[in-house]
Amino acid sequence: MPRILVTGVSGLLGINFSQEMMDSHEIIGVDRGKLSRAPFKVLKRDILEAGTVDSILDSVQPEWLVNCAALADLDACEEDPDIAKRLNTDLPRHLARACKVRNIPFVHISTDAVFDGEKDGFYTEEDKPNPQSVYATTKFEGEWAVLTEDPKALVARVNFYGWSLGGRRSLAEFFHHNLTHNKSMSGFTDVVFCPMLVNDTARTLVKMLQRGLSGLYHLVGPQAMSKYQFGVEIARKFSLHENEISPKSILSSGLIARRSHNLWLSTHKLSTDLGEDLPDFSTGLNEFCTQFQQGYPQKIRSYQQN
Repeated sequence: MPRILVTGVSGLLGINFSQEMMDSHEIIGVDRGKLSRAPFKVLKRDILEAGTVDSILDSVQPEWLVNCAALADLDACEEDPDIAKRLNTDLPRHLARACKVRNIPFVHISTDAVFDGEKDGFYTEEDKPNPQSVYATTKFEGEWAVLTEDPKALVARVNFYGWSLGGRRSLAEFFHHNLTHNKSMSGFTDVVFCPMLVNDTARTLVKMLQRGLSGLYHLVGPQAMSKYQFGVEIARKFSLHENEISPKSILSSGLIARRSHNLWLSTHKLSTDLGEDLPDFSTGLNEFCTQFQQGYPQKIRSYQQN
C-alpha cells in the first residue's frame, strides 16, 4: 500500500484528501494538534521547527509527499506577512529540496489567486502571474521556489470547496450555514472562479501522481461562475431560499486584501495529459449534497481535538 505523507492534514484539502485515500493508501498526516481521533496516523509536530522536515521524511520514508500546509486566510496574510512567507514560500522550498535529495515525488498546492484578474477570458499555465496580495505573492513565490529546487515536482493551482474540520472553512459551507439558519448574506457578482469539490481535487491529484506528471498545472473546476452564482447553485441544490443571497460588488466589501475579479483558469493542459475530462460542477455539487445527507461533515469533525 503506497505511503503518502500529508502536511497540513487538518486543513480543508488535507483532511478530505486523507479521508478519500486512506482505504487505498497508507496516510500519515502532520498536524500541530487539532486531530486526535483521525482514522489514519497523525504526527503531532510543528513542521516549521528546524530539523522537523528532515526528521519526518527520514522516519516515514513516504512514496509521495503532498503539501497542503499554508496560511490561506488572505486578510491574515496581510496582517502577518512574515508567517505568510514562512508557510507559503519558505516551507515549500525546504520540502522540495528535502524531497529531491531523497527522490520522493513532491506535490505542492498553490492557488488561482496568483493572477491579477485583469485578463479577458481564461488564464493558461503560460500566462504570467501578477499577484495582488501578500497571500498571492507568497504563494507565487512558493511555486517558483518549489520548481527551482526540484523541476520534477508537481505544482497544482487549485480552488476547491467542501466540508471542513471546523465547519466554516469553505465558501460552500458559508452559504449553506447562513441559508439553513435563515441569515441573509451577499455574493460577489464581479468575482469569477472555477470551484471544484475538494474530493475531486484529491482524486485528481492522485491520478496526476500515478501518471508521473510534473511541473505546473491548473487543477480547478472546468466551469467558471461568479461567487454569487455559486451561492445560488448551493441554495437550489439544498432547496434553500436563494433570495437570501444579495448580489454585491467586491469593491464595497471592506475586505483588507485585494481580490482578483477574474480567476477563470483553463484546465486544458491537465485534462489532455490525464486523457480525460475533469469532473464537472454539477457532479461535484451532487456529491457535496449527498455527503451532507449521509453525515459526512459530522464524521470529519469528529476527528478533531476536544
